Amino acid sequence: MRLYMLTLAGACLFLLLCLTAHGQTSSKAPCGDPQKDAEAIVELGAATSWNLSGGPATFAPNLAAEMTPVENWLELEAGVSPFYTRKSMEWDTDLLFKKPWTISRKAEFMVGVGPEWVHLRQNRKVTNSVSGEIAGDFMFWPTGKHRFGWFLEPAYDYSFAGGHQQSIGMSGGLLIGIP
Repeated sequence: MRLYMLTLAGACLFLLLCLTAHGQTSSKAPCGDPQKDAEAIVELGAATSWNLSGGPATFAPNLAAEMTPVENWLELEAGVSPFYTRKSMEWDTDLLFKKPWTISRKAEFMVGVGPEWVHLRQNRKVTNSVSGEIAGDFMFWPTGKHRFGWFLEPAYDYSFAGGHQQSIGMSGGLLIGIP
């Protein structure tokens, strides 16, 4: 399983750093263009996570904000998901550095990597740890105007804390473009 995950991470890094491809279309529209793209994007949805060492899947609301500091090359996404179970509470907060690709005016794909901070309260014990995350992000804009859309974001997390827990997850929901 570890070899599979390392291969997947290597392939994503290759795509992120080596392939020459057109990035997202510019968020700055030409003068007089009424279809100006969003300056920032808010993601509202739900997330699920499954620990690869066992245990049930957990579900949570998901909130993230995304902006583009370097056109066609870099998008930053900061997000948070509070996972609750009967015996524990976990807050996952991440910052992903993403490489965007425009598939069409209505579809985009991004690959992102970055750190994740995990705050866990379980059995009256509180722990904080740092993890690494790699994620793919599929964004769909039905009208092509980048005002409202939806997203799917599969992810893999690797904890740097003792035990090195690994998990896979998926988030999805509504995209809201902020001009």
